[in-house]
Amino acid sequence: MSWLDIGSLSDIPERGARIVKTAVGCVAVFRTAEDEVFATTDRCPHKGGPLSEGIVHGKSVTCPLHNWVFSLETGEAQGADDGHIRTYPVSVQDGRILMDVSDLSKLSAA
Repeated sequence: MSWLDIGSLSDIPERGARIVKTAVGCVAVFRTAEDEVFATTDRCPHKGGPLSEGIVHGKSVTCPLHNWVFSLETGEAQGADDGHIRTYPVSVQDGRILMDVSDLSKLSAA
């Protein structure tokens, strides 16, 4: 694994998100009410909605455009919707958020 320090846990509001810009697109980094951190692609597969602007509830995020709900743990769409978003491993150590960027290096830019 190739870990990159992407910021402090306090940089992300509770039940909110921040963006990490990469060569292959934006990654949304979410913080739950329980201070768990998850990272996913920022684009909803339905209409490309910015998931970082969605509503974080439990371990899920709801797309702000058409209310598709995704698991932050698995990336799977919940309910009747058929879809999936890419997830990335993250870790919090001493209040710092680390993201494994090894999968990002395997992707090609869009």
